Amino acid sequence: MLKKIAAVFVGSIMVGVGVNGFLVPNHLIDGGMIGIGLIFKYIWGFETGLTIICLSIPLYVYAFLYFRPYFYNSLHGLLLSSFFIDVLSPMRHSFQYPSLISAMIGGFFVGSGIGIMLRFDTSTGGTDLLAQFISKISSLNVGVIIFLIDGLVIIIGSKTIGLNSTMYSAIAILFVGIATSLLTIKKEAT
Repeated sequence: MLKKIAAVFVGSIMVGVGVNGFLVPNHLIDGGMIGIGLIFKYIWGFETGLTIICLSIPLYVYAFLYFRPYFYNSLHGLLLSSFFIDVLSPMRHSFQYPSLISAMIGGFFVGSGIGIMLRFDTSTGGTDLLAQFISKISSLNVGVIIFLIDGLVIIIGSKTIGLNSTMYSAIAILFVGIATSLLTIKKEAT
């Protein structure tokens, strides 16, 4: 239990650092609910973490009613990662790297944070939770569903961030996927 709590804290901090230290300064987005929260930030100036929580409420109500294990295993990850995304927002002025480097490092941090949480059967919820629901009622692989949702978020976000930032955001998502995969492959092998 203590390891799971530590994983949620460390993973959430890594997500917050990746978003604020590397993605936001270069006007990049991630996929999923984090990406949607960043789009809201760029358009209307909303706090990213609070937006993620608000937009996730319908998913969590549904999870509570129909998929309780998903609800219990991801609620704390959602709350803590959203908290650290907002608390660590002053980091947005800490690093000045080119967009390509920021996309790679930011994606690695976000993916590592998510991967650490997944190793202990928890997550940041959001669209990952939605993907689990869809996978449960269809024959689609959850990884494919997450990839499709992330792609859709990037396409929607491209209107806000422009073509260059969209390309770098796609690189960030690639690095999120690589880092998450590396950390979850070990779990599957053990």
